[in-house]
Amino acid sequence: MTTAAGGPPSPNTPSDLALGFLTGGVIGASLAGFVSGCVLGRTPLIVLGLALPVGYGLVVFLASLPRRAREAAVVPSRALALIEALEAVGGETSDVPVRFELSVVPDDAPAFRVGIRQEINLVELPDYRPRGVVVVEYPPDRPWKARIVKRPTPEWERRAAGARLDSVPGPAMREEHGSGCAGGLLTVLGLLLGAGAVLLLFRTELFAAVEDGAGAPRPAVTSSFSSSSSATITVTSVTGTVALGPGQSMLDQGEPRKAVDSLMRDGEQRQALTVVVQDRQLTVVFDPAGGVPGAGSPSAGSPSAGSPGAGFPGTGQGLGFDPRSLPYDRIPGLVEEARSTLGVKSPKSWQLTADGITGALTLRIVVTGDGGSATLEADGRGQVLRRSGG
Repeated sequence: MTTAAGGPPSPNTPSDLALGFLTGGVIGASLAGFVSGCVLGRTPLIVLGLALPVGYGLVVFLASLPRRAREAAVVPSRALALIEALEAVGGETSDVPVRFELSVVPDDAPAFRVGIRQEINLVELPDYRPRGVVVVEYPPDRPWKARIVKRPTPEWERRAAGARLDSVPGPAMREEHGSGCAGGLLTVLGLLLGAGAVLLLFRTELFAAVEDGAGAPRPAVTSSFSSSSSATITVTSVTGTVALGPGQSMLDQGEPRKAVDSLMRDGEQRQALTVVVQDRQLTVVFDPAGGVPGAGSPSAGSPSAGSPGAGFPGTGQGLGFDPRSLPYDRIPGLVEEARSTLGVKSPKSWQLTADGITGALTLRIVVTGDGGSATLEADGRGQVLRRSGG
């Protein structure tokens, strides 16, 4: 007469529920922090939103190491098992997931019935059939983690070949996955509370950013520099683009500076993250956290708008530079030098990119022609620093 072994522990233990709630809170707080940081332009908040789940995962992993070590130290038990039923549950590779229901009959313990899922190679699948006897291995304290031994030792292989086993009555034990309904509800609750806490902490700034954003975007307009030259000017809350008409070029005397002045309307002191100049187009990517519309010139004692490093995360000054501070008079000469001295055959296009996010303001000119491209870099005054490519 056989008796069934005890089933797997309930997943809804206090520690599992607390872990699910904490996990939901971390997910909600990290998502809300990342989104809030993007809206407010706060780099530390964005980094915190990305680092929080990584740090939490590392802590959980380290905390579980003692338990994993204890489980790994347990010597697994081996026993013969009768295949009650099996069902292939899908798979598009050579290893097919198969759901087994087994009657496990240990030599020195009560027999039990267990349901497992294991991948079996298609070639070996015919070896497993109902009422067949196989060798299984399982931790004595967690019999629901039983696994079929695909290559048993010769001794166990002989025992399985000559064994005649009876079915074990009763329901099959199955490993529980997830934390049940209560655990799922607590995880969702933690997610909502974590996100709500971050949004509540920054609610004033977020509402102000939303209100400013509702009126900040400016529609695209078409304007002209003078009666003899026209350009299309497109301005939004974060970018500004000036596209010249036919027969014009940003290498013409004064055109780049006129283009930038046309984007800085109404005396705005807007900071730029990047300025990109091409033959007939100039684009400015504005710093959403830098500059105050209509503020006029920088006040005495404050960092110069055009100086690198004038802005810092979270100070409201942004990370950019004054786009009007670039040495536009040097652009034609720098482009001509890049075309003629870097060894690019038949140069066809060029692009100048100015940014100061990583430190000092840098001008980078890339010239492309037949067979490749080359780069010339200059500082914020237009003095050549290095050449590469060609």
